[in-house]
Amino acid sequence: MKPILPESLNAVIYNPADSDNMIVSGFLKIKGPLFFTYNNEDEIAGIAVSLKMSGYESKRVVILKKYPGRLFQKCPGSRNMICCNYRLINTRFNCMYDCSYCFLNSYLNSYGITQFIEFESLRNEITQNLTDDNMIYRVGTGEFTDSLLMDGITGISGFLMKIFSGRRNVLLELKTKSDEINHLLSIKYRTNTVLAWSLNTERNYLKYESGCASIKSRINAASKAASSGFYLAFHFDPIIVYPGALEEYLELVDFLFSIIDPSVILWISMGVLRYSQGFKDIVLDRYSGSDLFSGELFPGADGKYRYLKRDRILFYKKMVEKIRSYALKPFIYLCMESSDVWKSVFDLDISTSDELENIFSIHLKREFFSK
Repeated sequence: MKPILPESLNAVIYNPADSDNMIVSGFLKIKGPLFFTYNNEDEIAGIAVSLKMSGYESKRVVILKKYPGRLFQKCPGSRNMICCNYRLINTRFNCMYDCSYCFLNSYLNSYGITQFIEFESLRNEITQNLTDDNMIYRVGTGEFTDSLLMDGITGISGFLMKIFSGRRNVLLELKTKSDEINHLLSIKYRTNTVLAWSLNTERNYLKYESGCASIKSRINAASKAASSGFYLAFHFDPIIVYPGALEEYLELVDFLFSIIDPSVILWISMGVLRYSQGFKDIVLDRYSGSDLFSGELFPGADGKYRYLKRDRILFYKKMVEKIRSYALKPFIYLCMESSDVWKSVFDLDISTSDELENIFSIHLKREFFSK
């Protein structure tokens, strides 16, 4: 499967008044796409409709604009589930990659990749919100997009790395399914930046992660990043179950640690496939014949569909056992699971997201930042 690169963009929509903006000027240097201008944001919808009617694929169109809301926020989590209290920076909405399990498929009326272009206000927002020097906060850009997608053009990660540099209580996580990291290797502000990769089995990568770098390429890129002084993190999420899946996920862990030094991994997360009401119909309509939902999934306490609790617990426990056979220092956590699942997997009594965040922070300080 060939990875999708920014060079495959078909169209870029921008305001000429923003031409001197670092991000806009980066896109204007690209050879290949058509460029369309707007003078006020009301004109964007008309341009988008015209491109859509002309057959331009949504994931090949970039809209450059200022973000109308808050750039910085806490992860909203999921009702009745334990969240790690991750902080989010809204750098972009949507993605060139075409992962069929991605929740962004729910946004049927969204056309194009909206790239936000102004982030100077982040300096004040971070200072005002991350005030507890006894905590280690984790902040990331990969919630509504891929952190490193088009990053060689935008320069956003380098900009953020500089903003976060020197802050003893914050870690910046750049989460990706790409292997495009060479532009980051010369940036000196890296002491509190974590490069993170989402990983899945080869079978799931080939079926559901169209356009992403191969699993081997991601792990090799992680190794290269570690050699350049970056901390790492990995996310087995979503875990998608099929006959023989557990064995293949355990083999993936073996492969990961055959290449990566465990001492540079700060955290590892796990989360099963989960989706809201109506998502299944959207995916089956868009990806005809998909077997993504072939397992037994039922609504949980938050209304989202997941595999049976006993099956999730078994899967998590086996994964934790395998990871711990290689690495004791990384913090392992579950994404959007209930307190009873946490108790069954880790024998930890965690009832709130704040409790998890505190435990997470204490672990990071003790194992990695005690000096």
